[in-house]
Amino acid sequence: MSYLMKGIKWCSPVSQMCKVTGSLFKAHTLKSVLGISELQISRASSQLSSEKADSYNYVIIGAGSAGCVLANRLTEDPLSTVLLLEAGPKDTLLGSKRLLWKIHMPAALTYNLCDEKYNWYYHTTPQKHMDNRIMYWPRGRVWGGSSSLNAMVYIRGHAEDYNRWSREGATGWDYEHCLPYFKKAQTHELGPNQYRGGNGPLHVSRGKTNHPLHQAFLEAAQQAGYPFTDDMNGYQQEGFGWMDMTVHQGQRWSTASAYLRPAISRPNLSVAEKTLVTKILFQGTKCIGVEYVKNGQRKKVFANKEVILSGGAINSPQLLMLSGIGNADDLKSLGIPVVCHLPGVGQNLQDHLEVYVQQKCTKPITLYSAQKPLNMLRIGLEWLWKFTGDGATAHLETGGFIRSEPGVPHPDIQFHFLPSQVIDHGRVASTMEAYQVHVGPMRSTSVGWLKLKSTDPSDHPIIEPNYLSTERDVWEFRQCVKLTREIFAQKALEKFCGPEIQPGSHVQSDKEIDAFVRQKADSAYHPSCTCKMGQPSDSTAVVDPQTKVIGVENLRVVDASIMPSVVSGNLNAPTIMIAEKAADIIKGLPTLQEKNVPVYKPKTLETQR
Repeated sequence: MSYLMKGIKWCSPVSQMCKVTGSLFKAHTLKSVLGISELQISRASSQLSSEKADSYNYVIIGAGSAGCVLANRLTEDPLSTVLLLEAGPKDTLLGSKRLLWKIHMPAALTYNLCDEKYNWYYHTTPQKHMDNRIMYWPRGRVWGGSSSLNAMVYIRGHAEDYNRWSREGATGWDYEHCLPYFKKAQTHELGPNQYRGGNGPLHVSRGKTNHPLHQAFLEAAQQAGYPFTDDMNGYQQEGFGWMDMTVHQGQRWSTASAYLRPAISRPNLSVAEKTLVTKILFQGTKCIGVEYVKNGQRKKVFANKEVILSGGAINSPQLLMLSGIGNADDLKSLGIPVVCHLPGVGQNLQDHLEVYVQQKCTKPITLYSAQKPLNMLRIGLEWLWKFTGDGATAHLETGGFIRSEPGVPHPDIQFHFLPSQVIDHGRVASTMEAYQVHVGPMRSTSVGWLKLKSTDPSDHPIIEPNYLSTERDVWEFRQCVKLTREIFAQKALEKFCGPEIQPGSHVQSDKEIDAFVRQKADSAYHPSCTCKMGQPSDSTAVVDPQTKVIGVENLRVVDASIMPSVVSGNLNAPTIMIAEKAADIIKGLPTLQEKNVPVYKPKTLETQR
């Protein structure tokens, strides 16, 4: 019954009620002070509410990893009215998470990579340095955005990533100003400390399976000479250890669960799903609202304070360009009136590329048997009943970070270990008992771009990541394969180690490894940096360090697109941090800061490990 009541509340124009209530309260005050008649007041307030029914303080575009955070934090002030617009559907069915188990069961994560229901389903241009392959880019189009589709790995990146941001022009975004917002967002199941949060909305946990292959992988990494780290999000990223996950009580803990659902009953928050924003509206260079399409009808809604764009690294620059903000020549060639010439929009596209190194397992202990129909049914029923068992984890429970060579100051290669085999993003079933690591460079030097294909908002933009376009990136991938093989050859994995499936024992020379990488590397789904944050004097910057779009008023971008450069790790945790920090900026609160928090540095850079 409570679900039904919530459903009614979600659909009601609650913020309009709030505004009318506010008007009536003001009217009562006026009446008592000025002696104005009730008839005059009721006419005035009804006129006010009808004129302002389609107006809010803030309109947030995109109920994804950043948008849900902002919707929650901005409506903590009961006087701030917020409308949150999402192109995709809700992440529940009839108010139930269980009925939408394809999103909320952690082990079911590949289901939504296979269709377009909750997924923008993007594809890149043919990659000329990767045998002209067209790469698949899933992105979330649902409440929670990509936090409802991702592998639930919670990685913050390295402290030096944020210090680099500051040097690149994002002043106030160094580690000591970002760490407090990682902590503010988080409740870690192991409790708070100098690095972890203890009472934030985002629940973070460690894997519970204690799988023998995870144990063997960690042991093998140490036998290869790498350190064990007890918290790769804490003092020491470098090394191998147990990974943090956004899983809570056996369920995916997306930003929709962490931030949006707890705020949904607030009278000053309205949420509209299946609503495609087609244009940002301007009076001159002042942003005044947005145009959107819902149920085939084109409508407008206005923001009397700000419009906040949280569409992600593809949708945010796309919508800016559709609205007349971008490279003036490109906009004119499509007949789009130029509001502001900002050549950086859609440029600086960065992503992580990775390969799977796969080994046959000689013992029947991988997840291969769990993927057989009867076992899947058993696992699914256990999860539906009590949110436990093999369905309650994404199984990416161990991983690590290492440096590719001597002289590299902090890790630039990342590993995720999985006691299973993944083929074509999980769209093809596993064929044997096997285990694998996903491995790839973290700070590639290849940089791409995206541009509009047309003026139709439903047309996907042209996405050109420009993968493997530098010699450095090719060399780093070679290192990834060689260093992984070295770990897999250690004594701890000996009793499980069958023949290498991928690349395969026939791939040995540098030339052969390079060819394998071109044929098999895929996106790790970390597109970013397309609305780069920087100083207004930087011609390639799109937003300033306050997240305001340069050259216009009352418009911000808050999502992974504003990263000046990609961080050394997964992007969901940093995106949530960005939104937490931006919320304080928008509310005019003093920024949080934690000085002199110690961060591990290798004893010497003369060795690789």
